[in-house]
Amino acid sequence: MLKKLALSCMIGAALLSVAGCGSDQDAASSDKKITIGFSVSTQNNPFFVKMADSVKAEAAKQGVDVKIVDAQNDPAKQANDVSDLIEQGVNVLIVNPVDSAAIGNSVVAANDAKIPVITIDRSSDSGEVVTHIASNNIKGGEMAADFLVQKLGEGAEVAELEGIPGASATRERGQGFHNIADKKLKVVAKQNADFDRSKGLTVAENMLQANPNIKAIFAQNDEMALGAISAAKSAGKNILVVGFDGTEDGVKAVNSGDMIATIAQQPDQMGVIGVDTALKLVKGEKVEKSIPIDLKLVTKQ
Repeated sequence: MLKKLALSCMIGAALLSVAGCGSDQDAASSDKKITIGFSVSTQNNPFFVKMADSVKAEAAKQGVDVKIVDAQNDPAKQANDVSDLIEQGVNVLIVNPVDSAAIGNSVVAANDAKIPVITIDRSSDSGEVVTHIASNNIKGGEMAADFLVQKLGEGAEVAELEGIPGASATRERGQGFHNIADKKLKVVAKQNADFDRSKGLTVAENMLQANPNIKAIFAQNDEMALGAISAAKSAGKNILVVGFDGTEDGVKAVNSGDMIATIAQQPDQMGVIGVDTALKLVKGEKVEKSIPIDLKLVTKQ
């Protein structure tokens, strides 16, 4: 009887040992499943839709999970979204900020949770960001101004539609534009239209009414540029409109002759590089502090 009991105990111990090994393997296997969190500023803009789609596609290609949350251009919602992603324990956080100042607290929270942060298209004013993936927005603004000088000559009256106040892209594109325009053009009006087409229409209508000699409008994204085109048509004015982003609608407007040019970014490239960079961080590889994405001046072919 004692022999049977001893044998039974040995078998039980062996079974427990096997069960223990199995659960360790499962844990190790689940540990290897990488999850990337991506907080995108809005999905109500084709540029960012393309960016999010490329993040999703590249994550699927690489066999990793991705959780995408849409801030709907609301800094408070973005803060809550990022907080949720941190709580869910994502391995890496990619953030496309609505507002570069407001996102700082969320970046610090991710830092505290030991989650590496990548910013994409727009930067964060505070917190530790491992790498920033973006076009050279200052250079893009300069390209737009140079193009208008080339088309209109020096001293022409122009206006500017600015993006969301506080977004790094707004500041940088504006800075680049004014680096040239303040010396070679006459900027008679500038106002925020929040990267939004309908706001771009309304603001441009008011600008054209108040400044009848405007010869061109630089819009800091294609959505506002498309709004400005509608405003000019309604006012019966033939003005040059330059956009920024190179969205599908923007390029169509260029090719139809409605828009004179757009400074094209590559949101799909940003998304792919964002995921690939996140995977490098998980593997402990070093990455560049800044990863530039090429810009291109798109005019009618």
